[in-house]
Amino acid sequence: MLFTETKLKGAFLIDIRKLEDERGFFARTWCQREMGEHGINVHIVQANTSMNLKKGTLRGMHFQKRPYEEAKLVRCIRGAVYDVIVDLRPESSTFKKWFSVELTEDNYKTLFIPEGFAHGFITLKDNSEITYMMSQFYTPGYEGGFRWDDPAINIEWPVNVNVISQKDKNLPHLNENS
Repeated sequence: MLFTETKLKGAFLIDIRKLEDERGFFARTWCQREMGEHGINVHIVQANTSMNLKKGTLRGMHFQKRPYEEAKLVRCIRGAVYDVIVDLRPESSTFKKWFSVELTEDNYKTLFIPEGFAHGFITLKDNSEITYMMSQFYTPGYEGGFRWDDPAINIEWPVNVNVISQKDKNLPHLNENS
């Protein structure tokens, strides 16, 4: 696996190393040892899938509150998404900064999102599906989120929002979170 640290400290883009032959290819997508060599010491406890039928479906910006903050490994396995993370760690030099990447079924990229980040995405194609590996169990009552169009963060979304849940539409601005 090839690790590239993003502009947000502790967040990585992970590319696979394809071992190709006449059958196709084989690649490692998770290795605790290699992750640890890059300071990624998470214990995966849950895996989730998000299937999105329409281009322009937005999910986010979501996070889990202390003490149930979660690290995530996110990969698009069908279609394409514009994936966005925001550093919510007050002590971080990149606090309230955001990073985006296009994850597609063809580029095989994985985004590692450390604890203390918000996450969201918008689909770039119909029938886009992403998988998440999580370091923490979902804990009701500790979920948080802020508006995808919060002017204090000013995320530049590449396509119009066509589908969004009522819950996401009604999230507060980041400075309104307690």
